[in-house]
Amino acid sequence: MTAVGDLGYGGYLLPGSLLGPDSVCFLAGTGEDISFDLGVIARFGCKVLAMDPVPRAAKHVEVAAAHEPRFEFLPVALWSEDTTLTFHAPRENGYVSQSAVNLHHTTPDFTASARSVASLMQERGHDHIDLLKISAEGSEYEILDHVADSGIDVRVLCVEYAQPAAASRAQDSVNMLKRAGYELVAASVRTWNWKLTFVGPHAS
Repeated sequence: MTAVGDLGYGGYLLPGSLLGPDSVCFLAGTGEDISFDLGVIARFGCKVLAMDPVPRAAKHVEVAAAHEPRFEFLPVALWSEDTTLTFHAPRENGYVSQSAVNLHHTTPDFTASARSVASLMQERGHDHIDLLKISAEGSEYEILDHVADSGIDVRVLCVEYAQPAAASRAQDSVNMLKRAGYELVAASVRTWNWKLTFVGPHAS
């Protein structure tokens, strides 16, 4: 396992042997920290497709990734279908993360386009994803159900279960992924975030 990025914030442990220069990487949720995204590029030499619907995140990425041609950004949310979602205000002024499922019970703030994993794959001609990272402020359950129900071939799956959330809901999601053939290979469970790494059933 290889640590990429700050494990206390946006980083994850990755099975390095499963990733390389030709890996297909979808990284959902940049916020104002793309150290993980840039770390994946630097460590494995691959291109990444990053996405975040928050305008403030897009402004940050435009500057932070200006030097890296292998970094591509889409100002969209990841979801279970192609649609438009309403995002709610951050929990506190100054925070960049905003939730489509109203994780913090705040007021509606803006709308943005959302894409499904399957739709993006079809559009780009991919039959699998080598690395899928999901940091989506409560939308992770919708996205993960879509991935499992659609039988999408994901080799390495990194997910942050956003807080606050009932431990039972996250456990149910983990159990669902295990039934779909995913193996939990790393976990970082802290008060403010629960970050897990899975290896998919078709990884080799």
